[in-house]
Amino acid sequence: MAEPNLELWPIGNCQVSGLIDETGALVWGCVPRVDGDPIFCSLLDGKERSEGIWRFELEGQCSARQEYIRNTPHLVTTLESKNGDAIEILDFCPRYERSGRMYRPVAWVRIVRPVRGNPRVRVVLKPMRDYGARPAETTNGTNHIRYLVGDQALRLSTDAPVGYILEGRSFRIEEDTHFFLGPDEPFGGNLREDVRAMEQRSRKYWQRWTRMLAIPLEWQQEVIRCAITLKLCQHEETGAIVAALTTSIPEAPHSERNWDYRYCWIRDSYYTVQALNRLGALDVMEKYLRYLRNIVDSSRGGQIQPLYSVMGESELDEGTAQALEGYRSMGPVRRGNAAYTQIQHDCYGQIVLPIAQGFFDHRLLRPATEHDFENLEQVGKMAWAMHDQPDAGLWEFRTRTEVHTYSAVMCWAACDRLANVAAHLGKADRAKVWRERAESIRAAIEERAWKDNGKSQFGASHYGASFESDYLDASLLQMVELRFLSPDNERFQQTFAAIEQHLRRGDHMLRYDAEDDFGAPETAFNVCTFWLIEALHLAGRDEEARTLFCTMLSHTTKSGLLSEDLDYETGELWGNFPQTYSLVGVINCAGLLSKPWSEVR
Repeated sequence: MAEPNLELWPIGNCQVSGLIDETGALVWGCVPRVDGDPIFCSLLDGKERSEGIWRFELEGQCSARQEYIRNTPHLVTTLESKNGDAIEILDFCPRYERSGRMYRPVAWVRIVRPVRGNPRVRVVLKPMRDYGARPAETTNGTNHIRYLVGDQALRLSTDAPVGYILEGRSFRIEEDTHFFLGPDEPFGGNLREDVRAMEQRSRKYWQRWTRMLAIPLEWQQEVIRCAITLKLCQHEETGAIVAALTTSIPEAPHSERNWDYRYCWIRDSYYTVQALNRLGALDVMEKYLRYLRNIVDSSRGGQIQPLYSVMGESELDEGTAQALEGYRSMGPVRRGNAAYTQIQHDCYGQIVLPIAQGFFDHRLLRPATEHDFENLEQVGKMAWAMHDQPDAGLWEFRTRTEVHTYSAVMCWAACDRLANVAAHLGKADRAKVWRERAESIRAAIEERAWKDNGKSQFGASHYGASFESDYLDASLLQMVELRFLSPDNERFQQTFAAIEQHLRRGDHMLRYDAEDDFGAPETAFNVCTFWLIEALHLAGRDEEARTLFCTMLSHTTKSGLLSEDLDYETGELWGNFPQTYSLVGVINCAGLLSKPWSEVR
């Protein structure tokens, strides 16, 4: 069997998700939510991939092709055999309004349809438990199989012959055959009719949601696909947004830069809601603001961690899953993330900025209140206190700390936006306090982060990645986006020139090129390339920006998505998938570079 790759197709319903590979196999899926036990874990099970998988094996199969149903995360995989037999597999997770609530069960639905000839299929359904440690035990009835996957059980309800599935025998598919793997309870009603109704109602939900997006004229399909996938990364029960749906796909081959991204980073979520808000996807932002308010309420004196679980849990102890070999046998497979213990001062700005919108946005069902402002001031006080203190930085260095410029700018942004909110609320005295603090932070950044010719190893003046050192960091390009600098600011232009000269690798951008805890970076960081594209646009180099953007789109998977990292020499994708940062970059750059709708009206 060929090595696994990142040609994966996400499905989901904002409660559970799944990744389907090029053969139509479900190779990644966790219960009872995205950060739970991966019962489908073959993506990280080395090369064999015989367990932790759900696939339909067509006898004599020779080809497969895949596509999403328009404007949905519903996937159709067509398998064809050498003698002309063919089947279609329709994959989705139910999501629609029922009884006044959103129905989004812990369930995957698969419909297998005969398309041509007399196809024979073997169903391989082998969920695992305890991070691949052992197969789930089974019990069964006439039309169902129970899988004991841990503290709970899942039940497969089907109109396929249960005995064939249990014994691993192939059988002819002569009519549409339905598989509902969900809660361990009897499937009430008619399986065939109800599953089809679920698909229709779920399809209608997604197509109506997509219909409300304010998308650019150009690159519409790319933006829609990224927007749908970003929404799938939200755990709707709490509003948390995860950085990616996977854990431990390495940032580079054999690098051991294998991290668990199935958690809510305050930073990543800020960028996600910012991008979706530009498209008018207010529902995602509203739910996330609810999550943030809970985090702020429970914070100790305004102190915020870099990340939390989707349920708001603060302790995410890091360990390894010994039973799994890892992606392409490149372990370790990590569960939990020790970054929760780190100090990262940029998170204060990333708390304040999205909540600040709640004081101005009249569309919100629950506008921000004066009580919210009082709580937010506690976060702002931490930003003010910590703006010139060392931290691990946004790239989460594990063995060193510095006063990172990006973190300081984010602390400035927190104070600046609090001043705006206070003025809006008529609190002139508080506005004055926050404005003075913002200006003090600005002065510190200008004095300590700026490296003139004599202080830089690069022989040119620029902002340094930290107050103490002169190395370059692509995050400095965000100084314009955060409104700390204007695009025509001379210092920004000098910094951009230095970053482009020293961090750009052809069509791609490194985060930094200095050695870190694991040595020198080996791959480009995709969101940094999108920051480069934004900077080219701001510099008036639109033709170059468009060319580079199209190049980045050429690296997307067949599903239209990106992971975190990219080998700038081979173009191969690496890192957790799908990565919210990268999808945000697609949305933001498409909006900046697209021709206006007025050109076709």
